[in-house]
Amino acid sequence: MFTGLVTDVGTIDRVTDTAAGREFRVRASYTGLVAGESIALNGACLTVREHGEGWFTVAAVVTTLGRTAIDGWRAGARVNLERALALGDRLGGHLVQGHVDGVGTVVAVGGAADALLVDVQVPGELWPLMVPHGSITVDGVSLTLNALPAEGVVQLSVIEYTRRHTTLGTLRVGDRVHVEGDLVGKFVQRLAAPHLGAIGAG
Repeated sequence: MFTGLVTDVGTIDRVTDTAAGREFRVRASYTGLVAGESIALNGACLTVREHGEGWFTVAAVVTTLGRTAIDGWRAGARVNLERALALGDRLGGHLVQGHVDGVGTVVAVGGAADALLVDVQVPGELWPLMVPHGSITVDGVSLTLNALPAEGVVQLSVIEYTRRHTTLGTLRVGDRVHVEGDLVGKFVQRLAAPHLGAIGAG
């Protein structure tokens, strides 16, 4: 479990195809890592395989590569990092599972007086979960939905601090981003679906 509060931005310095999957060696400032612990990379929960001073490795299996934008990661790419939440930590963002629900596409980037406005086209199955001023995770960053400017499009308002401490400040039109819908919303949708169907049939 995570909070969507990025604690470091790492840089991929090696990509290798191994028996464990597509392996990424990531440079980061973390200390005290333990093999087997979970780290979210751009919001995708992956397992630390090996680690050393200033680096760690993770591997993504075929299923993960097919459901995320990880297949496009190359050496030199920067990724948002967050270690798993520990009991007793402050929950400054919102509850994030690190399970990417879909890949969105940036369709507009514009400026505001004090924020960067980013419009993202989200996969159709996620659209019902999008609520004005609700929570969303984009590339591992906990954000508030600023607006829903068009069908299937969400607008994010990225503050200056977030631009400096994550990769969101460098987003450009056409970029693919990981999207995770609000955890509570997903459970409500699942529980309500049979009842909504019954109402529609009546």
